[in-house]
Parts: sequence; structure tokens; C-alpha cells
Amino acid sequence: MVEMKNQKPKIINVQCVSCDAKYDIEPFRYQCDCGENLDIIYDYASISQKWTKQDLAKNPDRSHWRYLPILPVKNAPKRTMQIGGTPLIPFAKIAEEFGVSEFFVKDDTRNPSGSLKDRATDIGIQHATEMGENTIVAASTGNAAASLSALSAFYGKNAIILAPASAPKAKLTQILQYGATLFPVNGTYDDAFALSMKISEKYGFYSRSTGINPILSEGKKTVGLEIAEQLNWNVPDLIFVPTGDGCIIGGVYKSFWDLKKLGWIDKMPKLVAVQSEGSCASVNALKNDGKIEPVSSNTIADSISVDNPADGTKALRAVKNSDGFGITVSDDEILTAQKELSEKTGIFTEPAAASSFAGFKKATESRKIEKNETVVILATGTGLKDIPAAQKKIEIPEAIDSIENLNL
Repeated sequence: MVEMKNQKPKIINVQCVSCDAKYDIEPFRYQCDCGENLDIIYDYASISQKWTKQDLAKNPDRSHWRYLPILPVKNAPKRTMQIGGTPLIPFAKIAEEFGVSEFFVKDDTRNPSGSLKDRATDIGIQHATEMGENTIVAASTGNAAASLSALSAFYGKNAIILAPASAPKAKLTQILQYGATLFPVNGTYDDAFALSMKISEKYGFYSRSTGINPILSEGKKTVGLEIAEQLNWNVPDLIFVPTGDGCIIGGVYKSFWDLKKLGWIDKMPKLVAVQSEGSCASVNALKNDGKIEPVSSNTIADSISVDNPADGTKALRAVKNSDGFGITVSDDEILTAQKELSEKTGIFTEPAAASSFAGFKKATESRKIEKNETVVILATGTGLKDIPAAQKKIEIPEAIDSIENLNL
């Protein structure tokens, strides 16, 4: 554990998501003594007296730093890469086609490195800076690593990345382009995660591993805070979330839980954990006895390919406490959804991000959504990160040298 001085009293403590043990924010710790993950608990009564919806509306900062009063750091960085503030886009034709009241895409492909992971990285780097840490290590299937590499270059940090050697080359290239130190791992994300933790423990480097660091879940929750604000505090009925290690859906849950504690909303959205059939440990647990059993992941959606979800407890809590549900989709359904979402919205997502649309389609077919309900899907990463996957559903036309025989 590393000590962080002068933390603002807006944080009461950190609390275990399993045994409810409570700890002071200082010295900072990654996990509970029982081995489970932690939540950041704020002084909501005090914050609500000093920070209101009206105050937020007057804030000209459109990045996710506008939510600083409920983020686990003392200050925002003096200069940023404009992370967050991504659009929540309505698509009336999709709503009509699938029989729901309203349908929105939260387009986080527009973040600097092309994924939602920038939210977690930005908060994590600021936290590391306030702790005096300059080297950050992370395990990733690609997006978190690319995010850490990009933001470390911007903020002048040293980034050490462990990623499966099987990760899409575009993501490995992105990591190296930003100058990070990359160690491809012969194995799965879980293998890379284990090695990253050994490096962090041996050398004392700050860990940007979403599976254990509670600060990162707080960063990812900003996507939910934005959804609530963009809908003028009218909570959507359902949010479909691509789910791998569980950190994103856990963060989305925490965002609405925080807002409810502040008295800014009066209900929670139903959170839907969407997983590939080839990597569905959390959904399996939801359908069975609630205990997560590891799987051998095999899916084209590399960003949600996880054998044993490190943040699985938060994922299960998010679904259960929001009266949501879990749903699995095949790789073919994911690739079909990827192409269809691009054609209907102009938003090109990677397979993992397209799983949210695939899950939405499947849920409408099985009548898990009412006609009067409002739906949001998260587009968590750009399709430019994995072009070969998209090419499985398209065929590039033959070249032409005249217009004589064109069928237009």
C-alpha cells in the first residue's frame, strides 16, 4: 500500500463489496483483506450541500472533470485531453423498428484513444500523480493499454503494458506508437493480469488494472453521470453494457447509486450485462447460484474476453440491485450487430462494443423490454481498432476502370 497525503474529506472510507469491511482512504489500498474489491464511499450529505445540479449546469467544462466533487482525487489536471462529454445520440427509427419508446447510443468511441477506457485512465493517472507515482503498469486485451499509453504520453508518465500476444495488431501498434513499454504475453488476459500484479508488487509501480483498482471504476462511472445529465436527470429504463471483467457495468451502477445518494434521481436504471457466449462467466453466475466459475474464453470480442472476471462481484451486484439481467450473444450475432449498427447510425464499433446492440436486439426478440421503455446502449470502442473482425461481414468490390456496366 502507498500513502497519499491530504485527501479531501469528501471521501468517508472505502468499503469491501463482499464482506463490507471499511478502511480509511489513507494509506491507499487496492483490495480488502479478504481479497475482494473495494468501493469509494463519499460524504454525500456534505457534498449535496455544496454542489447542486444548478452548479453543474453552470460549469463550462464539458469533460468528465465537471464531476470532480464525486471523483476520488483532490484536483483536476491543469491540462487535459478532453475526455468524456461524449454525445448521447437518439435514433428514432431504431426505436420504432424494435418497438421501444426511445433508443440512444452513448458514443464513447470519440474519446482520445477511441474507447471508454480513457475515463478510467485519466482519473487513475491523476490519482497516481497525487500519490507521487510516475510509472504505471496495466494488463489489458488492448483498449485499456492503448488508453494508458496515449494518456501517459500526454501527461509524461511511464507506461508498462502486458497484453495477450493474440490481441489485435492495431491495438498493439497503438500501444507502441505512443511509446509505452509493451510485453506481449503468451496466454490470456488473465495471465497478463497476474503478471502485471507481480510487476506492480515487486517494483512498487501504480497499477492501472481495472480488475482491482477502485479508482478506475470511479472513472468509468462518469459515463453514467453523463447519461443522467444528458437526459435531464430522467433515468433511462435500461442500459446495455458490454461486460468483461465487470468494471464498466460496476462503474455505471455506481454512477446512479451516487446520484441517488445525492438526491438527484429517484430510481435506478435496469443494467443489462451483455457477454459473448464464448466468455460468459458473469452471466452464467446470474443464471445459476451467483458464484462465478472461470471459463475458457474464446470470442472475437477481445475486449470482453475474460476467463475469470476480476470485478465480477461488482458486475453481479450491478445487475441484481438494478433489477437488470444478463444476456449472451454469439460471435456471429456480434458481427452482424456491428455491421447493422454502423449502417443505421454511422457509428463504427469494435466487436465488444457492438455486443451491446446485439444484446439489445436479442432482448427485444425475447420480449424482455416493454414498448414504453427508454433504452441506452454503450458504444465503448471504435471499430478501427480491429478492422479484420469487421471484414468478416463485408466483401470489398472488384476494381473498375469504366462506368459502362455499373448497376446503380
